[in-house]
Amino acid sequence: MKSSRLVSILLLLQTRGRMTAAQLAEELEVSVRTVYRDVEALSAAGVPLYGDAGHAGGYRLLDGYRTRLTGLTADEAEALFLAGVPGPAAELGLGSVLAAAQLKVRAALPPELRAHADRVGGRFHLDAPGWYAEADETPYLTAVADAVWNSRVLHILYRRWREPTDVERRLEPYGLVLKAGRWYVIAGPGPRTFRVDQILRLAVTDEEFTRPDGFDLAAYWAAYQRDFHDRLRPAEAVVRLAPGVTLDRTTGHRTEQDGWTRATVPIESVDHAHAEFLRLGSGIEVLEPPELRERIARTVAELAERYGNAATHGGH
Repeated sequence: MKSSRLVSILLLLQTRGRMTAAQLAEELEVSVRTVYRDVEALSAAGVPLYGDAGHAGGYRLLDGYRTRLTGLTADEAEALFLAGVPGPAAELGLGSVLAAAQLKVRAALPPELRAHADRVGGRFHLDAPGWYAEADETPYLTAVADAVWNSRVLHILYRRWREPTDVERRLEPYGLVLKAGRWYVIAGPGPRTFRVDQILRLAVTDEEFTRPDGFDLAAYWAAYQRDFHDRLRPAEAVVRLAPGVTLDRTTGHRTEQDGWTRATVPIESVDHAHAEFLRLGSGIEVLEPPELRERIARTVAELAERYGNAATHGGH
């Protein structure tokens, strides 16, 4: 801890210039006496650190004493400070680590690049979760992250959407993904995807696992998202649309002589398409699949009979 604190004092003075012992103590959350001892240790190690007495005094480094990161462009320096998202880092228990890392990078930047990085922090703030979604409770996130890092097997009680809802699973956690404010753990065997907020109970074991050679977390997630969207609309319907009627996601448009348009529409299921197409009333005719056409025909016949009876009763 002391060595880390000494580095922090050095970087704070390098970044901010003159600071008093009280300011350093507040920043590092230690006593002023501890700061005095640390300053003495830095001086004994040959660091050109000087103390000025008086009301405007404090500690400072000899001008020109600094380490610099070389080879960074202004755009790269800006990207470094845009990449650190404080919210997710804090959820993983890495908030202070992120702050320390940014401090070290900032201290090592030349003044002109430091100005670019500071401008990013003042003008861009990343907030991943949506407005209308409640924040997920993820009490086991830190434990999952530790297991990912240390390659430890997890035993969990997991809640899924189908029966039986609560199931026990053995996981070999390969990685964590944050998507739209929600954490997912990618785990073997499989691999498979689990929502961290749906873990009801968790036990970290001493059993170690070996991550598959060549496993690419980013590539897996990209493929998982493609499969997810494909599963949303696994089937297709062929329809005719009246003039002026449109549907999203249609393909293979062909305008017929009567002005109607023949098109192919991806559908999630017959049930979902049945409800969706009925809203268009007489503006749509379903040609395929046969089971969807027949179901809509039955619904229309039932409605015609119902409203026909209503008209008859109203006439009396």
